[in-house]
Amino acid sequence: MFINISMKEFISKMDHLNIIDIRSIQSYNNNHIPGAVHIPWEKLIANPSAYINKGDYYYLYCEKGKRSLQVCSILRKMGYFTINIDGGYEEWILQN
Repeated sequence: MFINISMKEFISKMDHLNIIDIRSIQSYNNNHIPGAVHIPWEKLIANPSAYINKGDYYYLYCEKGKRSLQVCSILRKMGYFTINIDGGYEEWILQN
């Protein structure tokens, strides 16, 4: 099951969310959504328990929202609660 959240809804709730930027460290260091932590997608799917807890909700984004949707799907199959931020960082820039 895929779960997405629109950027508008995400912005209204973001002060209380676990936000993960799965882009490259260069992209993250260049700029990112406030409050986001950087966890490269490769490391996150290889060893999720090192970074996230089952039972908590995590909001993931990449540049456009496509890779984060794939990562969310993989993590959900492993039993983690993940939500893709539709449109990713590009949508964040457009709305802020």
